[in-house]
Amino acid sequence: MPAPTHTRSHRPAADVVEIRLPWWAVALPAVVFAALLLMILSPGQARAATAAPALGQLIELTFQLLFR
Repeated sequence: MPAPTHTRSHRPAADVVEIRLPWWAVALPAVVFAALLLMILSPGQARAATAAPALGQLIELTFQLLFR
């Protein structure tokens, strides 16, 4: 019986890592991508906001307080 020429044994079960994702982990990014794509493709229905958004004012106030 000849000696083996390599030192690694063939253990495919130990070398393979199986990753299983739930269905929503694949579906949710696909739905969000489709929604964003639809918003980009139909900008004609978008209207400009008349008042400054509250989130923008909050961010601006935060920057003013941090960088005095």
